[in-house]
Amino acid sequence: MKLLRYGPRGQERPGLLDTEGNIRDLSGHVPDIDGTVLADEALMGRLAALDPGSLPRVDASVRLAEPVARVGKFLCIGLNYSDHAAEAGAAVPSEPIIFTKATSAIIGPNDDVLLPPTSQKSDWEVELGVVIGKEARYVSEAEAMRHVAGFCVVNDLSEREYQLERGGTWDKGKGCDTFGPFGPWLVTPDEFANFGNAAMWLDVNGERMQTGSTATMIFGVPYLVHYVSQFMSLQPGDIISTGTPPGVGMGKKPPVYLKPGDVIELGIEGLGRQKQVVRRYGE
Repeated sequence: MKLLRYGPRGQERPGLLDTEGNIRDLSGHVPDIDGTVLADEALMGRLAALDPGSLPRVDASVRLAEPVARVGKFLCIGLNYSDHAAEAGAAVPSEPIIFTKATSAIIGPNDDVLLPPTSQKSDWEVELGVVIGKEARYVSEAEAMRHVAGFCVVNDLSEREYQLERGGTWDKGKGCDTFGPFGPWLVTPDEFANFGNAAMWLDVNGERMQTGSTATMIFGVPYLVHYVSQFMSLQPGDIISTGTPPGVGMGKKPPVYLKPGDVIELGIEGLGRQKQVVRRYGE
C-alpha cells in the first residue's frame, strides 16, 4: 500500500494511492494514519485487502500532508554514505552516527520551506526514511524488518552554521521549523522490496545536485533498526532518516546554500517525489 494523509493543515484525513495514481479516502475505515494504526497488524491487513476502487476518490489538487501523524521520534543517521563523508571532509564512521531532528520540523512533502531569519547556510539532503510499525527494543538485525511499517522520502534540511559552527551537537542545525518534509506517501515493505538499491535524486532550480542510490549506504536499513534499538526503544510511527548521498550544498566548491525563491525537487525510485519553495520566515 501507499498510505497518505491529505487536506489543509490541522484538518488532514487518511488516504491511500491507488494503482492509477488517484488519491482515495480512508476516513471511513481509520481516523488517521499514525503509530496506533501502523501497529495494528489486523487493521493493516484489512486496509491492504480493500478494493481501492470502492473508496471515495479525492481531487488531485488537494494538499498532501506528512503521511504519518503524531510522530514520536524523528531520528537521523549522519555520514552514512562514504562519498558524502568524503565531501564533508569527515572520516567514514565505524558505527552509525545518531542525531535527533525535532518533530516540530515536520511538514508535508510540498509545503514551503522557511529559512530561519538569520540563516545563511541552509542546505538540502535527500534521504530514505524508515517508519517503525512495531515496537523495537534490543532487536537483532535478522528480526529488524519485522518492525518496519514502510518507507518514505525525507528532505533532511540542515543549517550548516548552526550545525557545525555554533558549538554543541548537530541537532540545532537540523531541527529548524519546516526542515523535515517527508512523504508524499508511506510505502509498505511488500511494495518496496528494493529499499537496498533504490535510485535517489535532488534538484535545486532545475539543476541536478544529488544523484545516488541506497546501495551505497554504509549501514543498511536492517542494521540501522537493530543498532538504534540497542540505545532506545523505537515506537510505532517513529522515523529513522538514513543518510544522504553526495551533492549537498556544503560540499560544492564554492559552497552553495538555499535562498528565498529557490525550488527544491527530490525523489526516490518507488517512493514518489517532493517539491518545496524556499521562503524566509517572516517575509
